[in-house]
Amino acid sequence: TFRRAVERAGLNRYMFEMANIREHVSWIGKIKEQNTVKASELVRMVVEKLRRNRPLVAKRFETVKRVLVIGGGVAGIQAALDCADGGQEVVMVEREQSIGGKMAKLDKTFPTVDCSSCVLGPKMVDIAQHPKITLYTCSEVESVGGYVGNFQVTIRKKATYVDWSKCTGCGLCVEKCPSRKHPDPFNENLCNAPSINIPFPQAIPKKATIDPNFCRQFTKGKCGVCAKVCPTGAINYEMQEEFITEEVGAIITATGYGLMDIERLTEYGGGRYPDVITGIQYERFLNASGPTSGHIIRPSDHEEPKTIVFVSCAGSRDKSLGVPYCSNFCCMYIAKQAILTKDHIPDSQSYVFYMDVRSPGKGYDEFTRRAQEEYGAKYIRGRVSRIYPKGKKMVVRGADTLLGTQVEIEADLVVLGTAVVAAPGAAQMAEKLHISYDTFGFYVESHPKLRPVETNTSGVFLAGACQGPKDIPASVGQGSAAAAKVLSLFSKDMLESDPAIAQVNQNTCVGCLKCLKTCPFQAIVEDTLRNGKKVAKVIETVCAGCGVCTSTCPCGAIQLQHFTDNQLLAEVNAICQI
Repeated sequence: TFRRAVERAGLNRYMFEMANIREHVSWIGKIKEQNTVKASELVRMVVEKLRRNRPLVAKRFETVKRVLVIGGGVAGIQAALDCADGGQEVVMVEREQSIGGKMAKLDKTFPTVDCSSCVLGPKMVDIAQHPKITLYTCSEVESVGGYVGNFQVTIRKKATYVDWSKCTGCGLCVEKCPSRKHPDPFNENLCNAPSINIPFPQAIPKKATIDPNFCRQFTKGKCGVCAKVCPTGAINYEMQEEFITEEVGAIITATGYGLMDIERLTEYGGGRYPDVITGIQYERFLNASGPTSGHIIRPSDHEEPKTIVFVSCAGSRDKSLGVPYCSNFCCMYIAKQAILTKDHIPDSQSYVFYMDVRSPGKGYDEFTRRAQEEYGAKYIRGRVSRIYPKGKKMVVRGADTLLGTQVEIEADLVVLGTAVVAAPGAAQMAEKLHISYDTFGFYVESHPKLRPVETNTSGVFLAGACQGPKDIPASVGQGSAAAAKVLSLFSKDMLESDPAIAQVNQNTCVGCLKCLKTCPFQAIVEDTLRNGKKVAKVIETVCAGCGVCTSTCPCGAIQLQHFTDNQLLAEVNAICQI
């Protein structure tokens, strides 16, 4: 705003400096005389700094009007469709065999109890059929170079050992595969799957993939049943992974979230007792396409449970486990599962141990009350201290803080609402994208209120639970917001770079390249002059003007424009005047 006013007056817009009297003086000081002295000092400092400023000119450059979406969950799907419908080409990268993310594993969604696949399925099909979307599954981003408007992305496409251009998804290979000792990751390892598999009936793309760790052809060197029965000859045991390079102008990161390993919850018997399961495993039992075709069973003996205990905040809001935050949607999906349990097993009884019921969304509080009042779920306010077996039962010992008593419930099945954590590999992905992440591994937005989907790296945007725990509506909304930011970026024919960046004095640079090693944006490269001297060189369009290189340089050869050493010393001298 102020720079534009300076420019309208006929001056260079970068010849502007602000003495922030309002926030640095008026709002925080109470003694007028001292406030006046401080204000005059701030003005004197700014004047001395401005005297040493020089006019800067922003450079304009063209952009590649294509967008990369990393992650094929509901947030990534929404962002990709919005960008494609806006006329931009989209490249989507998903590391799993099918898009859909965590939502594809759910049975129903809260608070409407809609079928999850009925809501998500049409959008997944749209991704596959949209003419402006290129989909890479079983793929990961290997490296990212360049800058906003001109990113170069290397994608590693893993070997699936099935030629997807020939595979029709008929499932004959899956049916005939003799090796069925492969734990099924899509069904949360509740059952085994064949070594060649299609994860679920609505998978996009609906193509088979061989797991070489369990396939007899790879482990024993003999089998080949799938190759014999495949009607299109799609099996290729010699397939190798390949690397693909794509040029894009913007990147949307929608890598989702992970769940805490229940083996860390030793007091609950996580990983030791088969009848203590996670919320996502219970979803697979409820789902008609799950391992039990929608029938709820006890994993230990496959009997139908009558008493089910749900434990919320299992790992969440627990500083001792390094997860002091709330996981956002556990209260809601536990209420949903209590309702669905009553539908599946009418004579069952559900108990919910909770710390606080957090249901701030539209219709959420009414939904949790419905679980209690209409479906008879008994809510007990208190934490569970221990879970242990007693015959065929699991004894859940906890406290009822409202009654002030200890509670013990003999349950047939215990469901843990495990903590939401950052997705596996989130930190490594952040380093590739040169974006920040917090102590818990979630990506950090540029501003929590004014720029919630942008990062400090221009051209990289966030969508969904990669930024923090979010439910489906919030993820979808943020996916559309990220797409809107991309479309806004691409609406300009040319982009401008901020000229307030680092600059190298080649005469004083000694070529130590410490700045190159410390630059978080990889904006500095090695350059060779005509006389053979090695010096550092700043890539102007990549530099973000953070100043890390300036503080690193031992000889002061690299300076940040408008924040040079001389300017900073001039400010210090101005405030030290008597």
